[in-house]
Amino acid sequence: MCSLRSERPPHFIPNTVEIKKRFSLYFHKITRTTHSAALAARLTDQTTHRHDKNDSDKFQMKKIPVRHLKDSFFEDRFSIRAIEPLVANVDLIHELHRHDFYFILFIKNGNGEHEIDFVKHVVKDFSVFFIRPGQVHQLKLQKGSSGFMIQFTSDFYAPKEVPAMQVLRKVSNKNLCQLSEMRIEQIYLLLNSILQEFTQKQERYTEVIKSYLNVLFISIARQSYHPNKIPNEAKLYAQERLEELQDLLEKNIHTKKQVNDYAEMLSMTPYQLNAITKASLKKTVSELINEYIILEAKRILIGTVSQVNQVADTLGYDDPSYFIRFFKKQTGLTPEAFRQNFK
Repeated sequence: MCSLRSERPPHFIPNTVEIKKRFSLYFHKITRTTHSAALAARLTDQTTHRHDKNDSDKFQMKKIPVRHLKDSFFEDRFSIRAIEPLVANVDLIHELHRHDFYFILFIKNGNGEHEIDFVKHVVKDFSVFFIRPGQVHQLKLQKGSSGFMIQFTSDFYAPKEVPAMQVLRKVSNKNLCQLSEMRIEQIYLLLNSILQEFTQKQERYTEVIKSYLNVLFISIARQSYHPNKIPNEAKLYAQERLEELQDLLEKNIHTKKQVNDYAEMLSMTPYQLNAITKASLKKTVSELINEYIILEAKRILIGTVSQVNQVADTLGYDDPSYFIRFFKKQTGLTPEAFRQNFK
């Protein structure tokens, strides 16, 4: 079972005073001692990184396949297909690759293994795997499995309404969600309706598909350990800020590595942001930043044949030796040793 929380009701839009009041109550509850924002920033920004610069596009992924949705095949930057024909007689095997689009795998019945960003997951009945653009994964699905695959680009489904975007961020931040049998049956009805719209392509079918996607993601988000528990509004606010932070880290880790950068983008102080990550993940923001740096480093090391100094440059480090020491401190291996061990 996944622990996705129910989203805030769409009609509830608290004003600034209400948000600050609730967060203040939440903030005092989860923090036992008071420190100044300046001291917290100094304590959490202990890792020295290169100054920001927008040159990460210098690096080109040389070996790892990057899959794109081709307009000639995937009309309107979206596709859906049943997986039964793909695994009728043979296993389905996807070698290591990364996408520039969202990929969702719904398993009604099946077995296999799905490795996402170097974390192995067992494929079993009633599973949903959600891959975000930029993530790396490899899949082995045994023959005889049943389910659906959905693929769509960010410009196909990019809801402008805040509640809908929050739901997409919520469901996509967990790579695996284990559903109940009742929930998978409800979702299957939606998937078959989406497939019908995509196949028949009647007037304004893309609008219908996007509406179905809204319902689909809400249905997945409702699956939780405590589906009948009404979440505390202050905790919902903190959860939404955490999800926004994770989204910003995924998009900016090549160029921004300081706690202050992310606190500023979220209109918070470093102290407030640290309080949220400590309460939710038991980690400081600095620790979370380091995890994202290491994850992206692993993606590049495994997916390319570039030298370690090129990897360091791509991630924003002037000094390759510092990057090597940092990587070893975080993982216990040098970058090259990690690459060789993985192979």
